[in-house]
Amino acid sequence: MDTDVLRSRVMRKVALRLVPFLGLLYFINYLDRVNIGFAGPNGMTKELGLTATAFGLASGVFFIGYLLLEVPSNLALHRFGARKWIARIMASWGVIATVMAFIPNETTLLVLRFLLGVAEAGFFPGIILYLTYWFPASERARVVALFMAAVPISSAIGATVSSLLISYGDGIFGLTGWRFMFLAEGLPALLLAVVTWFYLTDRPGQAKWLTEQERVWLSSTLAEEEKQTQDKHGGWTLRKALTSPRILALAVVYGGIVYGLYALSFFLPTIIAGFEQQFGTTYGVIERGLINSVPYAVAAVVMVFWAKHGDRTGERTWHVALPALVGGLAIPVALYLGNPVAAMVAVTVCAVGVCSAMPTFWALPTTFLSGVAAAGAIGLINSLGNLSGFAAPYITGALADLTGTQRAGMWVVGGAMVLSAVVVLALRRRHS
Repeated sequence: MDTDVLRSRVMRKVALRLVPFLGLLYFINYLDRVNIGFAGPNGMTKELGLTATAFGLASGVFFIGYLLLEVPSNLALHRFGARKWIARIMASWGVIATVMAFIPNETTLLVLRFLLGVAEAGFFPGIILYLTYWFPASERARVVALFMAAVPISSAIGATVSSLLISYGDGIFGLTGWRFMFLAEGLPALLLAVVTWFYLTDRPGQAKWLTEQERVWLSSTLAEEEKQTQDKHGGWTLRKALTSPRILALAVVYGGIVYGLYALSFFLPTIIAGFEQQFGTTYGVIERGLINSVPYAVAAVVMVFWAKHGDRTGERTWHVALPALVGGLAIPVALYLGNPVAAMVAVTVCAVGVCSAMPTFWALPTTFLSGVAAAGAIGLINSLGNLSGFAAPYITGALADLTGTQRAGMWVVGGAMVLSAVVVLALRRRHS
């Protein structure tokens, strides 16, 4: 059989088998991570007596657990296999996400958000690592984009779903609307943990759903690519990967992008609610959810095409830097425009920039890393980068309390994303 035909057939079968399912898992994961953003302005802040700073702290403390456990979790996945480890992660986070429905006070909220981060640590970098076991480098940005489309889709569909659950779940089981939302969105993780245990396959050589010829071709292709990477870049050790300035610089790049993502995710519902006062309009809970979904729906489409373009051209750096730069310049502008439509256009441009930069970014580390070094480095980049997930909502909330407006916080968001663009371009110049 012609090699190109075989390659196309295998890649199609693997993508159809893995990407939709992994995207579903990430959809649930991301929704459970950011649904506090919908709970806050829809009853939780008032019921628990939270200030904007306290709400930002509760949103961001999740990522402290990430910092502590991302690297060990990724190394465990590399050793024990994705099927068992991803199922374990999902079961842990499902339990805690469900318990969030019964939070009595601010202190418990902080504790559970921290534990949710501990439970989820390793999920995202684990999936990124897992995809390298199945897809050659020339396919990865596109595949990661299809997987990560769960982020804007979760933010788009999730906004509406969360709003509906809050609106129509009020009083069910004696819970207020935001509590019922936490309950309803936590349970799917527990169910999918069981499915994951039976559905995922650790490596191509174990895939009974591929033919023998397909298994041999994919395994040999990936093994040859790993050998070429090691020969070209000197075979990085785990210790070198965890201490390299290059890896730390990539963490800074990712951190700036993540800063924009989570500032939008946690505070966009609050910003939209603020439009009512600023522009003299009135939105219902469901209308707010629908408006919140617009930037992410657009971003989901653009990010896939942008990643495919990066794979086709083989260029990576500008496919990270350009959307980060455009998104960073757009977000502060949103709060200075004269009407809600213009403001939402600017927010949408920022969302497109954030989402388009991420998939191609994750194609960068595996251009020079493989094996256990890739596992450790991906975990480290994600854990350090996700410190922005802690900083973004906390700083944004603190600046809102200090200044009485969201503008200062959004300027910081823009600056962080522009910094990402500058650093990734500097890395290209140094290592070209």
